Amino acid sequence: MAEEEDRLRAVVALAQAMAAAHTPRESWLAAAQGARRALGGSFAALSVWERHRGRLRVLVNAGERAPDEEEFPEDEAYPVHQFPEIAEFLHERWAGGGEPDAWVETARGPSAGTAAGYCHQRVAALRRRGRSSCVVAPIVLHGLAWGELYVGRSLDAPEFERPDADFATVLASVIAAGIAQFERLEEARRLAYTDALTGLANRRAVDARLDEAIERHRADPEGVVVSLVVCDLNGLKRVNDTRGHAVGDRLLERFGSVLSLCGAMLPGALAARLGGDEFCLLSTGPSADEVVRVADELCVRGAELELGEGVACGVASTGDPIGPVRSARRLFRLADAAQYRAKAARSAKPVVAGREGPDDPVLRLADEPGPAPREGERRRIRGR
Repeated sequence: MAEEEDRLRAVVALAQAMAAAHTPRESWLAAAQGARRALGGSFAALSVWERHRGRLRVLVNAGERAPDEEEFPEDEAYPVHQFPEIAEFLHERWAGGGEPDAWVETARGPSAGTAAGYCHQRVAALRRRGRSSCVVAPIVLHGLAWGELYVGRSLDAPEFERPDADFATVLASVIAAGIAQFERLEEARRLAYTDALTGLANRRAVDARLDEAIERHRADPEGVVVSLVVCDLNGLKRVNDTRGHAVGDRLLERFGSVLSLCGAMLPGALAARLGGDEFCLLSTGPSADEVVRVADELCVRGAELELGEGVACGVASTGDPIGPVRSARRLFRLADAAQYRAKAARSAKPVVAGREGPDDPVLRLADEPGPAPREGERRRIRGR
């Protein structure tokens, strides 16, 4: 009775730890550590089956690791043909209506009742890494083998037995539920910060990233350059009016691909659609000159789009003489003012804030209170 209560508490603790995770790594580690503690193991690993590469890839190693085992290995993987229980035996059994069961392996070799899951590579690994036994539990997600849970015990501990395998099966189902929940939450987060049409980041994502970048810049203004490229896709209204919104959406998607390609030239840059025909690139780290070169390339490629009429592009960077930038709002206003100047002048090149001396009209426009003209209407330069 006491053992059942302990195991129930262990299951609850595992589920709670996975629910509290904020990143995939935290979720994997919570799963492995929770299972290790619940089964009284010295070591645990979580692996995922990468079908497209025909391998089991280790996500996390927890507990007492051997010298060749990293906590979060970059590329520790094993061909599935070496561990066929996932791809062959168990898969066939599930397809026939059976349930996935865990099994025990020992450094002594196969024992009674374990032949179905026996794997000589794993037995050899037990001996090599100084473990007496392990229990292996398949993890099933959405009716398919997702990967496996592996828990080992040291040489001085009792070997796992059949009841331990049964309990590992329960733990694997709890882990599967935790992974599914985390994936749903990740998808919800992704959708909340993604533009549905282009797949780029959205305005919410830009605001969050820019606030963080400005905080870093304020803490170290000499070492962290923050740059913002704001661009307006010319001709979208004409396309929508003359050829329909489906064609206009195609133009937006194509420009989104161009923006993504150019953004990749700036390490760590965020490419985003702000809304309508407005897009931006947020860069943290690269110099202002590097960002301007990419903005030049963006203008060239934008002008080559078949349906559009080019792009009006404005750049504001803390690496240029634009005065102190203490808020994300100011950098946005500067980039937007530069973009407005580029659009008004029908410039084929980006307009860069702060590069026309102390009387730079972009700086004056950004710092003036009140509305600024844009495309036949009066609208405030971006004020968040």
